[in-house]
Amino acid sequence: MNVFITGADGLLGSNVVRELINRSYNVTALVERGKESKTLEGLPITKVEGNILEGAEMKFLLRGIDMVIHCAACTNIWPAKSLKTRRVNIQGTQNVVNACLENNISRAVFIGTANSFGKGSKDQPGTEQNPYAAGVYGLDYMDSKREAQNLVLKAVHEKGLPAIVVNPTFMIGPQDAKPSSGAMILALLQKKVPCSTPGGKNYINVKDAAIGVVNALTMGQVGEAYILGNENLSFKEMFTKVGTVLGANVPKRTLPSGLIKLYGKLNSILGTLFKYAPAVSSEMAILSCEDHYYSADKAVEALKLPQTPIENGILDCYEWFVEHGYYTPKEYEVSKLQKGTSLTLPKS
Repeated sequence: MNVFITGADGLLGSNVVRELINRSYNVTALVERGKESKTLEGLPITKVEGNILEGAEMKFLLRGIDMVIHCAACTNIWPAKSLKTRRVNIQGTQNVVNACLENNISRAVFIGTANSFGKGSKDQPGTEQNPYAAGVYGLDYMDSKREAQNLVLKAVHEKGLPAIVVNPTFMIGPQDAKPSSGAMILALLQKKVPCSTPGGKNYINVKDAAIGVVNALTMGQVGEAYILGNENLSFKEMFTKVGTVLGANVPKRTLPSGLIKLYGKLNSILGTLFKYAPAVSSEMAILSCEDHYYSADKAVEALKLPQTPIENGILDCYEWFVEHGYYTPKEYEVSKLQKGTSLTLPKS
């Protein structure tokens, strides 16, 4: 079975490619022209260069393909308004949809985001039934991903596209070459996180998310969306887990939301004036003060989504960073890991 994957060298895509290989799929991975894709080196796959914004090219590349996984996206949230983000996420997705229809693809899996559904609390986490509510943040990333999801589902109902959507939460794990989500772990190890914020979010091991994505090629119902998530944790709880697994020093203080939002607003003003991307923008500050909790019950049942402890993802991420030169561990960290508490966690 021939599977074509866009965004193959991203955090999720790199793990999806490995899961596809493990199941003996023939993998064709789309990468950007001229881009070095370190996470795909040495893998038994076919790499093709291309651009999802080129509609005719996508139709050509999908000839002879049986199934498609569309991971490629622009995830930048600075600046909040971005024509590039909208073009990649909306027009790029439309081009993949058109190419799938043109080539009679038997199943397509589109990667959305859990933010396309309304958030919830720990007691009542958000589900696929919650209406979109993230428009209040004014982020083209969130808005464009929701629009892309809508156009996929519209194509299912109006044109017979055999597709489903999966919506990951915050993924942690290996192959984080950017780095993206793992930047939080690096910052904690490097003592660059002075405090916690009042909010929280849902986390999932990226290997679990990859299994959910590949399962969606043969499981789940066409025209449905599935949240891929696991543990709902406050930022303080997540930082504590990182500290427990890796021996990192975690911040003891949680700053009030008003102070954090003011800090983010000032950063955004300075970033706009001096044309640089702030580490914490106004929108990031607001999001960090809120609870963005979700339930993955639907995916657990329909897609057999694994729910391995997030500690596994933390350790896998750390070990990948060390192995690839992103971080040099201190002696006490190596000693702690060798003593075994974190290393005896069950692997996914």
